[in-house]
Amino acid sequence: MKAMILAAGRGERMRPLTDTTPKPLLAVAGRPLIEWHLLRLAAAGFTDVVVNHAWLGEQIERSLGSGERWGLRITYSPEGVRGLETGGGIYRALPLLGDAPFMVVNADIWTDFELSTLRRVAFPGLAHLVLVPNPPHNPDGDFALAAGAVGKRGPRYTFSGIGVYDPGLFAACRPGVFPLAPLLHDAVARGLVGGELHAGAWFDIGTPGRLDELDRLLRGQAAEAPGHG
Repeated sequence: MKAMILAAGRGERMRPLTDTTPKPLLAVAGRPLIEWHLLRLAAAGFTDVVVNHAWLGEQIERSLGSGERWGLRITYSPEGVRGLETGGGIYRALPLLGDAPFMVVNADIWTDFELSTLRRVAFPGLAHLVLVPNPPHNPDGDFALAAGAVGKRGPRYTFSGIGVYDPGLFAACRPGVFPLAPLLHDAVARGLVGGELHAGAWFDIGTPGRLDELDRLLRGQAAEAPGHG
């Protein structure tokens, strides 16, 4: 299974940090956000990774290179300065992702979710979503989950930014700028989306305050780790 990291966001709410640095390269605990994903993908057995980029994307390519240092093969999908949003970005990268289901993760999250489980997921239709308990900034959630199916009934949770998608999810799409959410809601309405709940650590790095919070947490964990110092 191939993986894709969505790294094309402008990061408006992170300004002025993102005026000179693309959001995926902002560091927590001394490591760029996107590098945490690369480490987890490599540990989970992924080898081929597609990274899209837009604003200051050349910095991302210079920083990550070929991916060899993590044992990965990174292919880039540039979108120009403005980007194509999540749906348009994935659609543009489909020729690089192939005909089989692929995993996608947002660059601007941090989680301890075990990505290797997604390589073995029983694929129900067009998508499999990883959901998380609702954070304060999204109290109403995004999707309902019941018995492994994402639908209209059951407790509502927040989409983590991690999912497995069949290329067929984009069958009716055309090149351009468009979001992913309407495609997912349409597939949910047709009963073609499965899901699971991750109750572990998850951060949506949407503001400088959340970036600082995660940095403090990870540095504290490192300081408490056996053998530190």
